[in-house]
Amino acid sequence: MKELIGKADVLIEALPYIQKFRNSIMVVKFGGSAMEDPGLVESTMRDVVLLEAIGIRPIVVHGGGKAISKAMAEAGLEARFINGLRVTTPEAISIVERTLSGTINPGLVQMFRDYGGKGVGIPGTEIFVGERIQEKDEQGNPVDIGEVGNVIGCLTDRITEALELQITPIVSPLAKELGTHKPLNVNADLAAAALAKELKPVKLIYISDVPGIMKDPADPSTLIKSVTRTEALDLIEDGTVSGGMIPKIHSAIDALNAGVRKVHFIDGRLPHTLLLEIFTPDGIGTEVIREQR
Repeated sequence: MKELIGKADVLIEALPYIQKFRNSIMVVKFGGSAMEDPGLVESTMRDVVLLEAIGIRPIVVHGGGKAISKAMAEAGLEARFINGLRVTTPEAISIVERTLSGTINPGLVQMFRDYGGKGVGIPGTEIFVGERIQEKDEQGNPVDIGEVGNVIGCLTDRITEALELQITPIVSPLAKELGTHKPLNVNADLAAAALAKELKPVKLIYISDVPGIMKDPADPSTLIKSVTRTEALDLIEDGTVSGGMIPKIHSAIDALNAGVRKVHFIDGRLPHTLLLEIFTPDGIGTEVIREQR
């Protein structure tokens, strides 16, 4: 009986958050090593189905870097990165597009539906407008990284139509190049941030491979629960935040500046991390906020 009462207590604790966020849009970027663990993928999809079921309007933007690297290796292509960006040749972009929009996206949509959700897969090329990135090497010389782009605009009609029908959009991180209409490989973090800047959801949530922002990246106990935009930039300046977290933080701040209310960084390696962050008082990761505390 105690166990049953405990379950009821959990639901009651979540009630204020359910009431607060009902009918609100949340953009969830799902990527990292959690996508390599079938159990964690299932857990995340079930969490998003629950969000949909209680009246929240989630949008999922997914990654798939490791699956792309595997598909390229099987095709005899080497995975190369410059400044953290995948070099994407014309031959490679067809593999990227096929893997993201032809394999990963339909798989997530089917899993979502298997758990009772009303999901629809949307290729990123129907949402994101992009332009090619011009990169430089360590000596400052221009270097061609191929079919890789930044998002410069979003066509949100399909997204808003799905949300009005209480259907959850599940979007791949590809853009259509302005002018040529060719597909471009885009960073899923930046794609999710661009969509959030356009739609201004109550939350932009990054599910990745780290617990959040930590004072010591090697010690999860140093997790910082909440930071403002200014404090986040200071953490980059003093070296606390480094590597792949830097572009995530910058994209988070861009989203906040555009009107997103809060940005969250949570650990996708933990089951039900999404629900714990949204429906508990302290959350489980790091939130980045606009307001000074």
